[in-house]
Amino acid sequence: MTLSLIQNPEKLQARLKDIPLEAGVYLMRDRQDQILYIGKSKALRNRVRSYFRSSQDLSPRIAMMVQLVSEIEFIVTDSEAEALALEDNLIKQHQPYYNVLLKDDKKYPYVCITWSDAYPRIFITRRRNLGSAKDKYYGPYVDVHNLKRTLGIIKRVFPLRQRPKPMFKDRPCLNYDMGLCPGVCQQLISPEDYHTTMQRVAMIFQGRTRELIDALSAKMETAAEDLEFEKAAFIRDQINTLKHLGADQKVSLPDDTVSRDAIALAYDEQHTCIQLFQIRAGRLVGRLAFLADSQGDSSAMILQRALEAHYQSCDPVEIPNEVHTQLELPEAEVLSAWLSQRKGKKVTIFMPQRQQKAELIEMVERNAQYELARIQRQSDRNQQSLEGLAEILDLPTLPHRIEGYDISHIQGSDAVASQVVFIDGLPAKQHYRHYKIRNPEITSGHSDDFASLAEVVSRRFRKYAIAPQSIENPTERSSPEEFDEDFPDLVMIDGGKGQLSAVMAVIEDLGLAEQLKVISLAKKREEIFLPYQTQPIGIDAEHAGVQLLRRLRDEAHRFAITFHRKKRSQRMQRSHLDQIPGLGHHRQKQLLEKFHSVEYVRQASVAQIAETPGIGDKLAQQIYAHFHPVT
Repeated sequence: MTLSLIQNPEKLQARLKDIPLEAGVYLMRDRQDQILYIGKSKALRNRVRSYFRSSQDLSPRIAMMVQLVSEIEFIVTDSEAEALALEDNLIKQHQPYYNVLLKDDKKYPYVCITWSDAYPRIFITRRRNLGSAKDKYYGPYVDVHNLKRTLGIIKRVFPLRQRPKPMFKDRPCLNYDMGLCPGVCQQLISPEDYHTTMQRVAMIFQGRTRELIDALSAKMETAAEDLEFEKAAFIRDQINTLKHLGADQKVSLPDDTVSRDAIALAYDEQHTCIQLFQIRAGRLVGRLAFLADSQGDSSAMILQRALEAHYQSCDPVEIPNEVHTQLELPEAEVLSAWLSQRKGKKVTIFMPQRQQKAELIEMVERNAQYELARIQRQSDRNQQSLEGLAEILDLPTLPHRIEGYDISHIQGSDAVASQVVFIDGLPAKQHYRHYKIRNPEITSGHSDDFASLAEVVSRRFRKYAIAPQSIENPTERSSPEEFDEDFPDLVMIDGGKGQLSAVMAVIEDLGLAEQLKVISLAKKREEIFLPYQTQPIGIDAEHAGVQLLRRLRDEAHRFAITFHRKKRSQRMQRSHLDQIPGLGHHRQKQLLEKFHSVEYVRQASVAQIAETPGIGDKLAQQIYAHFHPVT
């Protein structure tokens, strides 16, 4: 097995000597030759060497990354600005996992425009990069209420696609009759014209509302000169609405024609809260928020990296003329040159000293401090919950990873299970998992939650099974030393004594009874049961630790029932199609992808059905005859 560089000091020192003291970009790779991290520096050797110094105060994320580095590559550039531009391009191309400086806080939403679609959608989401690389994300925005209000107004003023899927197969819905949608589902507007409309909407989220108003005013005058008074009146209404969008967010600055961003942060030992205010024509058009780790970098460097990460995802037209910062950036000149190159116009970065602009930075910093206080309060509540839970369950340490399990079905049909995970008291949705119950005895009309939970727990933990060590098989695991970070500190089962007993029987068979802490939480009285005890723990249902378990239980229930409903809906749709001879699962899937529901298939003609990939004229006739029997 290839050792990492930190495990092979001789190779590490030889590799560091090969790296020059010039400006450029470095790429760190793991044993599988995957790129872990891409960075830039004006002195490559010094920067790379700093990762491997024992005295270096690295953040936990970067410290973990350093343990995985097996190879270091570098690309020399002529200047720091070129290195920054190259780093930007390489990060966009490879998207390394450890190049995430800013945490993905699901509290803050983005606006997404799906430019990858012929008719792009616009919607609010709390997750980035869900679809194509062509899709554009704006944000994250702090004021969720104002964001929803703005998007609602935009959808009333600009005729846009309102639904992800058509409501009807052969006609537009009521939104078209009301003028809210241009008839996208029936292609009553060309993709080119629709893109033009969506580009105008994008200008609002780019902070270019004034530019959009000017462009619409010119179109209104042209329409009036051509005697197209109805069109001119429609554009006039759009202009009036746009003027009122940010009327109550005026920022008092003397030269209000300049576009500028103002950035500041507040931090404690664990968190750094960053606020970025986007000011265009004297109005606050966007208030963005980011989170970062406080460890590993100075506050000035965190601001520097936050700006770099933010502007990497911006179009050149979104880059302002000025960037005001709370602190002097360590590489302000490099960042300014890179932004100026992208924008095609001089971009100035400075820490303001004069009263009005300095007051703007102070306002941004106050907002960052308020956000930090919110996070601290949330952290304190989580800490109290974890401490309370450790106390009532007599845990040796605070539970870092807690898993919750629940079963969902209707009298045994479409039985599924959920696994939800809380890390340090907060949902970690990237670790959630669904299970389809495989037990052949669990069918419609015959349910068995005990057996279902036993199956799921067995599938989840069988890879950790411990067996007595023997001379014949000395490599067999006999202790939890090899358990990975996914091994939970606590497992909660939704149910009472019966469910817990069924699960513990499986845990004992796996040899994990001493290593795995398992409890159950009964719904009616919020009672906590421990293994091998007939009576629940005597504790107040409003205790902070119990409340954490209730949040975990409710999340497990929500996740399970959502998956159950999805599975049941798919089965009900396919049950009609299963009765058609020659229509297998693959062709059913293609048919539903085209028509979206069985009802649309029922309404389709033979010719429309035959257009589905893999379905010829003969099978299309059979499908049509199934839904239209001759009487």
